[in-house]
Amino acid sequence: MTFFLEQLLNGLQFGAMLFLLAAGLTLIFGIMGVVNLTHGSFYMVGAYCAAYAIANTGSFLAGILAALLGAGIYGLVVEVLVIRRLYQRDHLYQVLATFGLLLFTNEAVSLIFGRRPPLVNIPDILQGYVTLGPGFQYPVIRLAFILVGALVALGLWLLVNRTRIGMLIRGGADDHGMVEALGVDIRRLYTLVFGLGALLCGLAGVMAAPLLAVEIGMGERILITTFVVIVIGGVGSVRGALAGALLVGMVDSLGRAYLPTLLGHLFPPTIADPLAAGFASASIYVLMAIVLIIKPAGLFPARS
Repeated sequence: MTFFLEQLLNGLQFGAMLFLLAAGLTLIFGIMGVVNLTHGSFYMVGAYCAAYAIANTGSFLAGILAALLGAGIYGLVVEVLVIRRLYQRDHLYQVLATFGLLLFTNEAVSLIFGRRPPLVNIPDILQGYVTLGPGFQYPVIRLAFILVGALVALGLWLLVNRTRIGMLIRGGADDHGMVEALGVDIRRLYTLVFGLGALLCGLAGVMAAPLLAVEIGMGERILITTFVVIVIGGVGSVRGALAGALLVGMVDSLGRAYLPTLLGHLFPPTIADPLAAGFASASIYVLMAIVLIIKPAGLFPARS
């Protein structure tokens, strides 16, 4: 039972990180109609900026600020210089342009920070374990990241549903021409949404830095999983991004924990281990297929 609860919390922590990435991506794609393959690069930039700041200051708070500023500013630069010219273009142009930006970002980060992966230690305040039950302890850092994900989800819900900016975002998703006709600078709104998405990527990057390897190309791997999340949840829906992220996090965590044992009862270890690894990696895609069969628009598609 303790092991099961631990894996559920691991799934929550992974889902919280995925939500930060998926929320920005689903807003960008759902509202602006842009297929942005550079989204994962903002996550990488945030992780590298955090690692550099922590290494030079010893402060995790400085790492958080550096990640948010680095990813946010880079996102705004990308939107102004490149993405802004792609809004009225076909998705093929968007894919090609943002894929080129992805390659450019990888090379730029390697030139600025070097090719050696930086090591980010867990800050003192987040070290140790919390006792959650008899014989059950869980790392403080993972609980903190679950809390951050929950707070961001609440903040985004309030932003989208309870503020004037959120009203404009919802209106821009339904009919950006009408919003512009009412006197709203739609370009500024798009820049704001894009910058918010990059900012959330930076926060995800600093969350991942102490737990995962910070390396060139880390954004591409997580980007594929992020697209799976928004397809499951429903494109353009923050609520869908949250539901999809939690589902994917749980399925991935529980699959990697239990599939080796289950297959070990059926096959010898030489066969069970590679099968378990393959099935665990494919589990989220099976989940996506099941959801799309039942609800082709995703679990919580954006209202239009």
